Amino acid sequence: MYDYDPTDHTPAGSAPATTAVRTHRSSGVRRLLSKKKGGLIVAAGLTCAVAGLTSTSAMAVSSSGSSTADAATPTATASVPAGGGPVADPSAGGATGIVDATSASGFTFKTATGVEVTVTEASSTTYKKGTHRATEHAVKKGASVLVLGTVSSATIAATQVEVQPGGDGGAAAAEAAGVIPFQQGTPSPDKSVGTIPDYTEGEGTILSGTVADKATKAAQAVVPGGINNRVVELSSGVYEVHNISVNWPHHVFVTKDFKVLGYE
Repeated sequence: MYDYDPTDHTPAGSAPATTAVRTHRSSGVRRLLSKKKGGLIVAAGLTCAVAGLTSTSAMAVSSSGSSTADAATPTATASVPAGGGPVADPSAGGATGIVDATSASGFTFKTATGVEVTVTEASSTTYKKGTHRATEHAVKKGASVLVLGTVSSATIAATQVEVQPGGDGGAAAAEAAGVIPFQQGTPSPDKSVGTIPDYTEGEGTILSGTVADKATKAAQAVVPGGINNRVVELSSGVYEVHNISVNWPHHVFVTKDFKVLGYE
């Protein structure tokens, strides 16, 4: 269990599924808050580091409530999430990008929106290149990668690394989805794409393991550019993949068969 802390946006636990307990917010209240969103986010951007992840087919854009404090502010090496969210242990998630440096203990890569991510590797980390098994030697500077593992801010303890031959680190998908990079003091837009389930902010069960990995992979394929720092199963059975370090979108909804339903 963890508590909601509006001044913190650290990722959630990746241990066995944990029931999320955060301040409830109805759809109506969310719409009301969205009207005040711009001013709140500007204020938050001046006082703290704030945190905030394409679809291959066009989806209708409609007005909807969205998170008012899910953004990130860059440090010297990373965009570190802060400002509004659950307080819990690091959680299952991942990100996509282009490798910019390697070392004996891991590597760093940059997402399509410029977020610098640090990856730590272990003897248990598995690797794929395309559809084939590979080794850590497949991870080279300039390679396009999808990294899945335990996320803590802008660091991922990798359990799986997929090298995508000929990939662009998600740049084309991020552009097609309209992902908005984080910019200090800039409000998140009040919009949604596709179908957004009727849910209460903070509800659900935090997931880990294969299901969390598949949901993260689905979200990253459609809406890359940010970091997915937790996966939650809602009461409807839909998965909510939480997205940070971008101004928009912050929530990606994935069906049971791992298809992106919508995002906001």
